[in-house]
Amino acid sequence: MMTQPVRPVAPAASLRRRARLMRLLNVPMRFILGLPFPTPLSGALMLLSFRGRKTGRAYQQPVSYVRDGDVLLTPGGGRWKLNLQEDQPVRIRLRGRDVLGRPEFVRDAGEVERLLLTMQAANARVAAFVPAFGPDGRFDRPGLEAAVRRGFTVIRWRLDQVRP
Repeated sequence: MMTQPVRPVAPAASLRRRARLMRLLNVPMRFILGLPFPTPLSGALMLLSFRGRKTGRAYQQPVSYVRDGDVLLTPGGGRWKLNLQEDQPVRIRLRGRDVLGRPEFVRDAGEVERLLLTMQAANARVAAFVPAFGPDGRFDRPGLEAAVRRGFTVIRWRLDQVRP
């Protein structure tokens, strides 16, 4: 009996499944990250609160972050980042406290690569959610360049002030 060869899962299908899973996980994450005290998750995740650019709808988006000196670095895949503007501060729930941060979109492939490697060194789990790393955890420069062309960015957050 002859069997059909198994086709590898298309990366787009895998990304869609991952996006659905993340939407489900984001529901309890919003609650946990919104608590007024640090939690074990808040060392690697923060909660962004912002309004949609066109609709004005309020959003809360859990995102991973890595501290790099006096800035925070976040991988910017997904559509949520389209609502952010570099000149507009965003409320960030960081380790149980509200701070304001201004996003800076890093779109140069060389700088994105440098920042992703910095992020991976601080948090190895970053490789699981960023298109620049292959399944073996190695960096994929052509994959990164393609992802940057499709809109992937690293967001560098400059913190303005602590809010009461």
